[in-house]
Amino acid sequence: MKTKQQHPENQYLDLAKEILKDGIKQVDRGTGVVTYSLFGRQSRYDLSKGFPLLTTKKVYWKGVVEELYWFFSGQTNIKYLVDRNVHIWDDYPFKIYKKARTKDKSLVELSKDEFIEKIKNDSMFAKEWGELPKIYGEMWRHWPTRKPGKTIDQLQWVVDELNADPNAHNAIVNSWNPEYLYTMADTEDASLFPICHNMYQISNRNGKLSLILYQRSCDLFLGVPFNIASYALLTVVLAKILKLEPGEFIHDYGDVHIYENHLEQFKEQLNRVPRPFPTIRFEGEMTKLSDFTPDKIILENYDPYPPIKAELTVAGGLYEGKKKQSTK
Repeated sequence: MKTKQQHPENQYLDLAKEILKDGIKQVDRGTGVVTYSLFGRQSRYDLSKGFPLLTTKKVYWKGVVEELYWFFSGQTNIKYLVDRNVHIWDDYPFKIYKKARTKDKSLVELSKDEFIEKIKNDSMFAKEWGELPKIYGEMWRHWPTRKPGKTIDQLQWVVDELNADPNAHNAIVNSWNPEYLYTMADTEDASLFPICHNMYQISNRNGKLSLILYQRSCDLFLGVPFNIASYALLTVVLAKILKLEPGEFIHDYGDVHIYENHLEQFKEQLNRVPRPFPTIRFEGEMTKLSDFTPDKIILENYDPYPPIKAELTVAGGLYEGKKKQSTK
């Protein structure tokens, strides 16, 4: 007698249940924000059996596609997203602007809405204050090297490597550069944005392309549904470019957590039963990286429950409190 196969979305829902039951309480030292956390989990999605866009709440698909293209094309300025009415990256540049204003009183006090309006309509302001250097797009496509003016296009390299050697074990893209992160960095170089989904590897498995992501910090309610969809989409796009079939998206979680102000939202979501996953269709040619544009990705048969609103918590990143004195 065959047993009924579990819906793949239950991996996500079961992880939420486990955190609610067994997660340990942690406090972000920079903001005082409370999370409930587990360490070291994995989910796997067979992309031949549907696209893992969660159905127990509506996921912001336009944001997924536009953000992935933003990374994929090597961009670091939020103006591209703002101009397309995608506002998922607004908070960090605004945080940087507010911090700069505490030191430079010539900067005009702006609300977040006013700040974003200036990003949209003032190209010089956007050039100065819309930049988030040393984040995913730059690391993927323009990794800085010790040689002035030389960068490395990691994404193009992995495509070339898989074309040259279908059995390659080294097709890795890394976003974690210690030179720019946390107290490893010189103060003037330190990124104020915390790199979270920091490394992925792709592999040709008998004509199917699979991708494994290691994500060191995982906001289960708001971030992870987006991350699942983004890297699953990256997998199917790269498969198309490499003339392979989509295989698996494998998601390795480091610290996976629920923010204290998302607990009630999860209780609502856990009362919902997953629906069938949608599918992805491509329009137009896609044989090289530059062929990928958002208009070529068509999502079909997505039938989610309504969205569940929750506030984004801007936590993590460079800690600027007092440094401990060495005891040596």
